Amino acid sequence: MPRRPIGDSRSEAEKAFKAATTRPVAAPPQAPAIPGARETVSLRIDRDVLDFFQEDGPGWQDRINAALRKAAGK
Repeated sequence: MPRRPIGDSRSEAEKAFKAATTRPVAAPPQAPAIPGARETVSLRIDRDVLDFFQEDGPGWQDRINAALRKAAGK
């Protein structure tokens, strides 16, 4: 049986090791879209903008949502 050069054996071993130990990156499962469902998000906005929407009291998140919806043309 012919002997292989050491470099070839090492690169084959490294390939086999990587193939055995590397997991493919799986995409997170997509949840089905529920009409009218809301998502909790973290949003960085300027303090004066937040103050504007909060000055009328409760419902400020709905007012921000309505303003963003209008800006998005929806």
